[in-house]
Amino acid sequence: MIVGICGTGTMGRGIAVASLLAGHTVVMFDIRSEAAQSAQVAVAAELNKAVAKKKLDAEAAQQAIDNCSTTDAVAGLSQCDIVIEAIAEDPVAKRSLFEAVEAVIAPTAILASNTSSIAITALAAHLAHPRRFVGLHFFNPAHIMKLVEVIKGRSTADDVVHQAFAFATSLGKTPVIAADVPGFIVNRVARNFYNEPQRIVTEQCATIEQVDGLMSSLGFKMGPFQLMDLIGVDVNLDVTTSQWSQFYNEPRFTPSLLQRQVVDAGYHGRKSGRGFYDYSSDTTT
Repeated sequence: MIVGICGTGTMGRGIAVASLLAGHTVVMFDIRSEAAQSAQVAVAAELNKAVAKKKLDAEAAQQAIDNCSTTDAVAGLSQCDIVIEAIAEDPVAKRSLFEAVEAVIAPTAILASNTSSIAITALAAHLAHPRRFVGLHFFNPAHIMKLVEVIKGRSTADDVVHQAFAFATSLGKTPVIAADVPGFIVNRVARNFYNEPQRIVTEQCATIEQVDGLMSSLGFKMGPFQLMDLIGVDVNLDVTTSQWSQFYNEPRFTPSLLQRQVVDAGYHGRKSGRGFYDYSSDTTT
């Protein structure tokens, strides 16, 4: 299967690695050719890292690397069997991309979104063929995390849902079918995991370190602030804001001013060297 991936950030790269490890051919699209090429290098590095850890043999890694290419033109996705969008959580940008991709892919190709929170029905509203549009929501890091939410919009054909489910299974994932509501399953539940700790810190009931330490002591692999730094504080805020607005400003989903300030300061998490924690020396302080 030829898998097109639109967006070459953290999620796009992770989906690419997962697809390549499953034996699929991958075409990574980004209008910035240098970004696409950088992503291709990062994907190769991730595969070679697996070789170094003896989780993948060198020949298989090289075959996967050879199966990955890039393009800075939408037309470069024309031969894809499935195209997965993994760009910023901006509905306008996503719709514009989907319309462009729809015009070049085959009638039988599937168009999917990795959106974390935006309703699939709404994203498909302006497409000529909404029946082949589906949600495929991976979790970070996408090449490691097993869960994938498969979201059926009101116009999505049943066979497209089945094909998307089968594709996720082919990657060694555990797909679950989720209803087309803002945030789907995981991100709806997770808003409380992120928002309430921020309220606790804002109200000076506890420090960031104390909250994370307490949550870790309960069995969570990471505390909420550590996880937001890994995901990207800016990305996490975008998802919260999107979900809040789609639920007509439901108070329990209200974004945190603390998070807004951290993002405004340019502290976007591990990827920028600083988020709720400082990673400039590769240690959490």
